[in-house]
Order: sequence, then structure tokens, then C-alpha cells
Amino acid sequence: MLKLYYARPSAYARPVWLALLEKQLSFELIPVDLSGEQFEPEFLALNPFSHVPVLVDGDFRVIESLAILDYLEARYPERSLLPTDAMVLAKVRMVQMVTLNELLPAVFRLLVRDENSVELEYAQLRAINTLNYFEALLEDSPYFAGEQLTLAEIVAGTLVHRMPDLGIALTKYSKLNRWSDRLLARPTWQQIALSSEEWSSFKRRMRVIPKIWQRRRHQRINALSQQ
Repeated sequence: MLKLYYARPSAYARPVWLALLEKQLSFELIPVDLSGEQFEPEFLALNPFSHVPVLVDGDFRVIESLAILDYLEARYPERSLLPTDAMVLAKVRMVQMVTLNELLPAVFRLLVRDENSVELEYAQLRAINTLNYFEALLEDSPYFAGEQLTLAEIVAGTLVHRMPDLGIALTKYSKLNRWSDRLLARPTWQQIALSSEEWSSFKRRMRVIPKIWQRRRHQRINALSQQ
């Protein structure tokens, strides 16, 4: 059986969790406490870069969210999450990459909300720029690939609906707002939904966890340098 090492709030692990559910695959969820468990030897044996998700399929292990999604699509092509048309596939890939390279860093900065007002303003601008791009790219289709739910939704759909919680309303993005509501109504999205208490706890932890990670990384660097 497939095994997914994950953390419920992880923006990298949640798309893989969703893909497994959408493909209706059998799998085991193995939680990893990101307060420090990812730096323990047992987990480092699975992923030497100390982050989730990790997918284990028999004797094969895959790290990195996008690589895992591609592996699942190629290994288990039933209930496909990728279009075959070149232009539509490019749209899906663009949404995936823009989400991870532009929106996600902005979300992290908005969650931490440190004293650097310039960085906070830049994060807001990055998020707004991404939402504008998605709104235009979506056009009048239910999904980015038209009628087919794809990895574009799997990746972007776990973040976009959180923007109002971070001070950026979706009311100006009518198409994207309807798209997000459509996703949240799906049983798979409801299955991975965070409760309000979980989300509030995650936001609080995000203000202290980076310091914990920095300290553990320094310990890891020292350990590696002595090998």
C-alpha cells in the first residue's frame, strides 16, 4: 500500500493527499510533527532534506511535491489529473509553478507577519498579482483545463481560499471565487479541510516554527560537517 508522510497543514503535502483521494487510491497517512520530527534520524533516512511530503510505493520512495504528483499520474493514470492538449497542459503547469513560486512564498510571509513592512507589502503584491493572473487564465471555465479537474486545482486550490484569512479578499475575483467554492464543495476537499481551530493553531505556530527550524538546521549542519 502507498504510504504518505505528511503534515495536515503543509501546503506541500496537501496537494499530494488530494491527488491520492481524487484518484481513489488506497494509502496510509503517516503524520510528521513539523515542530522537529522532520529532523530526526528516522525521517532523515526517508528524506535527507527534512521536509514533507514523502511517498513510499513498495520499495520506491519519492520526495518533492511536484515529483510525487507526476509519479502518481504516470504510475496510476486512472482518473487522470493532467490534460493531453499541449496548450491546456501548459496552462496547468503554469498554475502549478506560479502557485509554488509566487503565491506560496507570499502566503508564508503573510502568515509570519514580522515587523518588516516592506516585505509584508511585497508579499501582498505578489499574492494579488497571482490572483489577477489566475482570474484571467481561468476565463469562463469551471476549471483551468476547461471541464477537467487537474493538478492545477490540486495545487492552487489548497491555497487560494485562504487568502481572505490573510487580508486579501476574493470578492474582486468573481471567477476565481466561484472556482474556489466549487472545489471546497467536493468531498475530497472537505475530507482534508482544516478546522478553524487547526487553522488558527497553524497560524500561531508559523510565527515561531521558523525559529525552531533555524535552530535545528544549525544542529544538522554541525552534524553533517563532522561526518
